[in-house]
Amino acid sequence: MTRPALGLDLDPGRTPSAPTPAATVLVLRPGARGVEVFCIERHPKSPFMGGVVAFPGGKLDPADAAEAWAELANEPPGAFPACELPASPRTIAVAACRETLEEAALLPVEGGRLAHDDALSLRAELGPSAALGDVLRRRGLRLDLSALCPFARWVTPEAEPRRYDTFFFLLRAPEGQEGASDLGETTRGFWATPDEIIARFEGGQLTLAPPTLRCLELLSGAASVDDAFAVAARQSLLPVCPHFVAGEPPLIVLPGDPAHPVAERRVEGPLRFVLRDGRFVSEEAPI
Repeated sequence: MTRPALGLDLDPGRTPSAPTPAATVLVLRPGARGVEVFCIERHPKSPFMGGVVAFPGGKLDPADAAEAWAELANEPPGAFPACELPASPRTIAVAACRETLEEAALLPVEGGRLAHDDALSLRAELGPSAALGDVLRRRGLRLDLSALCPFARWVTPEAEPRRYDTFFFLLRAPEGQEGASDLGETTRGFWATPDEIIARFEGGQLTLAPPTLRCLELLSGAASVDDAFAVAARQSLLPVCPHFVAGEPPLIVLPGDPAHPVAERRVEGPLRFVLRDGRFVSEEAPI
């Protein structure tokens, strides 16, 4: 067993646990230096990935599957048709939107009728006795699930005890919404270009998990939000379950890498993350 980075508890001999379905959203907007993405920094005391910079997201909630969403939201995008899903596309998309509101005060609604202050007040209304659906109904709003663009699906390695089957979406930042951390589960939120975030990661100024790093790498060449959506359109959307390889240095390899049990490549870019100076960095397998 080893704890190489990110607080991970990686044991290649562990009996795999079933992954919990989850969803996350890369909210994008045009900026002075190119496309910017909204990131959150997880609370350092979080039991999973504490202190890591990520995108707003979290696990699916039973309320995300309520029948009421048929009237409180439009149809979701055609999501991940190539493989079996752990929940309906609508449930996954609703979870993505709910988590993005909770952690980032960003929410797509039909007609774009939600400004920054409205998003903040809507988030403040949520609680044990006020679910998102109830709040939307009182305000006469419907989720715009069609605004989500499927981007990727990553599954936590079997060597890790706490596992998630996470669906990644792109979302064009709703007009008038600025985004804001919840200052609870997350300690801050910020907009930056993929290249800026990667540079801070490489400089040791922040921590990124491999799936977050790869998403940013894929978007680093996008000159516009439309370009980013074009990158998403060419992704396979097959689940990517990294495989941990103990050694010196430790590796996290992706499908298609010689050390991965799945021979088929499922994501663009280098096929392994190698532990260098306390960080898992993208590298190609040696020839």
